[in-house]
Amino acid sequence: MEQEFLIALGSNLGSDHGDPAETVKAALAALADAGFRLRRVSRFFATPCFPAGAGPDYVNACAAVALPGAAAPEVLTRLHAIEADFGRARVQRWGSRTLDLDLIAAGDTVLPDADTHAAWRALPLEDQKNRAPDRLILPHPRLQERAFVLVPLRDVAAGWRHPVLGTTVAAMTEALPEELRQEVLPL
Repeated sequence: MEQEFLIALGSNLGSDHGDPAETVKAALAALADAGFRLRRVSRFFATPCFPAGAGPDYVNACAAVALPGAAAPEVLTRLHAIEADFGRARVQRWGSRTLDLDLIAAGDTVLPDADTHAAWRALPLEDQKNRAPDRLILPHPRLQERAFVLVPLRDVAAGWRHPVLGTTVAAMTEALPEELRQEVLPL
């Protein structure tokens, strides 16, 4: 069976392809053009900018994809290439962007190891703002905290179980404060 990868998509600036929603739609086509097999795609959602006040609000979505013969590092490399094609410049951590493609998970893979994953998951918020990992960490260390990821991800992978936390996407979504879930609005 092919490895399934979970990807979060977002835009708050739009691109040459149009407004943020059109940019996310074009990014899905770009994924297919780059060899990804789109298995499931979520609805599109309007979400508040994270962190608050960092720019215009986002359009977010998630997709479950396969890339035959590829491992997670190659998937990430291809995602970064697509972002670059859409004019993404990595200037400011958590800044506004034309396109954001985040590799959220690769099945039950934990990278680079459980201890490193735990350290990044426990990183204090102030450090999160200033530090970025120098290697791929999977599953994404803060997916369980982010409604703008979990609500769309529930559309495509509600039953996926976090290999470290042992919790499904549906349960992680329900564990979020109600006010955070309510901020993620279907378009």
